[in-house]
Amino acid sequence: MRKHRSSMNNNNPPVKDFFASPALSLSLAGVFRNNAAAAAAEVEEGDEGSGGGAQGEQAGISGENSGAAGRSEEDRESNESQDDNREVGNKRKRKKYHRHTAEQIREMEALFKESPHPDEKQRQQLSKQLGLSARQVKFWFQNRRTQIKAVQERHENSLLKSEIEKLQEENRAMREMIKKACCPNCGIATLSKDITMTTEEQQLRIENARLKAEIEKLRRMQGSIPDGNTSPSSSCSAGADQNKSSLDCYSGFLGLDKSRILEIVNVALDELIKMATTQEPLWVRSVETGREILNYDEYVKEFSQENSRNGCLRNIEASRETGVVFFDMTRLVQAFMDVNQWKDLFPCMISKAANVDVIFNGQADSKDGILQLMFAEIQMLTPLVPTREIYFVRYCKKLSPSRWAILDISIDKLEENIDASLMKCRKRPSGCIIEDQDNGHCKVIWVEHMECQKSVIPTLYRSIVTNGLAFGARHWMATLRLQCERSVFFMATNVPTRDCNGVSTLAGRKSILKLGQRMTSSFCQNIGASGHRTWTKASTKSGDEIRFTSRKNINDPGEPPGLIICAVLSTWLPVPTVALFDFLRDESRRTEWDIMLTSGPTQTTVNLAKGQDRGNSVTMHTTTSSERTNIWVLQDSSTNAYESMVVFAPVDIDGMQSVMTGCDSSSLAILPSGFSILPDGLETRPLVITSRPEERTMEGGSLLTIAFQILANSTPMAKLTMESVETVNTLVSCTLQNIKKALGCEDG
Repeated sequence: MRKHRSSMNNNNPPVKDFFASPALSLSLAGVFRNNAAAAAAEVEEGDEGSGGGAQGEQAGISGENSGAAGRSEEDRESNESQDDNREVGNKRKRKKYHRHTAEQIREMEALFKESPHPDEKQRQQLSKQLGLSARQVKFWFQNRRTQIKAVQERHENSLLKSEIEKLQEENRAMREMIKKACCPNCGIATLSKDITMTTEEQQLRIENARLKAEIEKLRRMQGSIPDGNTSPSSSCSAGADQNKSSLDCYSGFLGLDKSRILEIVNVALDELIKMATTQEPLWVRSVETGREILNYDEYVKEFSQENSRNGCLRNIEASRETGVVFFDMTRLVQAFMDVNQWKDLFPCMISKAANVDVIFNGQADSKDGILQLMFAEIQMLTPLVPTREIYFVRYCKKLSPSRWAILDISIDKLEENIDASLMKCRKRPSGCIIEDQDNGHCKVIWVEHMECQKSVIPTLYRSIVTNGLAFGARHWMATLRLQCERSVFFMATNVPTRDCNGVSTLAGRKSILKLGQRMTSSFCQNIGASGHRTWTKASTKSGDEIRFTSRKNINDPGEPPGLIICAVLSTWLPVPTVALFDFLRDESRRTEWDIMLTSGPTQTTVNLAKGQDRGNSVTMHTTTSSERTNIWVLQDSSTNAYESMVVFAPVDIDGMQSVMTGCDSSSLAILPSGFSILPDGLETRPLVITSRPEERTMEGGSLLTIAFQILANSTPMAKLTMESVETVNTLVSCTLQNIKKALGCEDG
């Protein structure tokens, strides 16, 4: 019988040869491993050959499968009797098998965790401890290792299967993409057989793409990114200059589903409308200041806070302001949705802005439904207060034929796709509701709702920033009204003669007003805390802290070419903002503070109104000195309910005369200096000093910023010298001392 079984085994191939398929072999091998692991749970005590019980059973199975064909009937009966005797013997032997106790398994498991391959000494020690033979311990560890290996292989097979399915899905998606692919440079479909283009058209498209890339390269070499509707293409490395704006670090496309963005903005629009129209108890008017204050408890009850990231490290600023502007509603909506026009509406507040991406284009030529991702850098006119860099979605919606909504909201997922670490400020549902008044006027309800990280604010500006005045709705609304007035006066043709003093033609008036606006915008762009400038602090003998910076102008025709130094000083004066503004713009008292014009009297030769308030004007001052030739100084004065500015610059006489006749003023080089005047935000401050005792009131003091720009060297590549720095610092310091002396507040 043994000989017959041996011959059968020699004639048949090994079991593993039947597994032609690797996957089938792996599956069947796993089955055999499971059976072996289950059989290994029972081990014969004492008998040295008991460890091979599993192999003996497999050999028995092989012998039975060797086939009974060809055997005689007597052989079958003989074999059956032998099988019966063997079965009785096996029953006797099975009595010697037993399962390990829970205590034995627990001890062996503990050792297995420490050492899956115990040596002979460890097995002997464990066998004595558990009352088992060393062979039983050895085979338990062997079976345990096999069992774990089988589990690991099944897990790996499952991972590989899921990975294969994922790769197959990606392969299908890539095949579909290739079918619809277009060349990113020329826009030609790569595999389309239906589109035919001439070779000339293809070459023109490729050349156009190459020229665009060359233009972007030249712009990056100049170190600036143009504002507009194009997406910024530069990216920031990990070690990039920290002074760069967040806009320079954007180099990606929106990763959030557009339908999800639309759902978010629709919910936010409902919140904006309620915030703009609901009165008490959501908004409560302050008795002391007259401003509306958000009742945050009522706000939480009314609106869901799922998108809020409020925490101990964030400040919430909420404000609302209502006003009427002299501007056409359609043009106003257009200005808000065009990034360049929007920036021109708020030159003192927006230092940088860009359309990053257009999510929805809206309906036909109408602005209704336009949804775009925007960037803005909001500033104060001082280098002391950090700017606020905000990415937000702007949504334009027509609520009715005479009512529009402009919604601004920051969306977390979009921020994360850009760079979440740079998002120090975010907008909750903010914006404005614009209503047509049928007489060329619009009613605007402005809601500003910001959430910002707590930052270090200088004591001088802490009150005005924390109470929401600096970046709040009142500031936005006051600036909007002022700029709308300026635009209307610029386009007017029926200007009274008294408002056109010194200019004989409307073309000359427009040219001078345009030059004054450019001068003020340039002044605002260069004195804020924008990340593109590095400010250095310097102290004067009087103890004032002056901050200065330098820049090189190579090809901007609006400024003189060369190395330019700008010095800024911010301080508090115990003088009301109105009195300080009137003093600084009064040409009869200019020689009291302007050290450049102390050698002779000044005369106003041009006075152009640009608003209803007499303080909103563009003037031309001239002076005659025995030591120097005539000096012409162009001055642009602006005032609103929140902020006042006096900006001036010496101008070339020949160039200015051509501008007065109506010639283009964009090529006239000017280097503006001036003053920014803000309320200090302390409405309850006691009696303060004024220039006229009869006008003393309970008004607060003023936050005055003085900024001077000088041309240090006509060569742009020249190095900055300490003599130039000291010159501009002395100019700022002496101007401040003269102002204090003239107003009688030297000890204030």
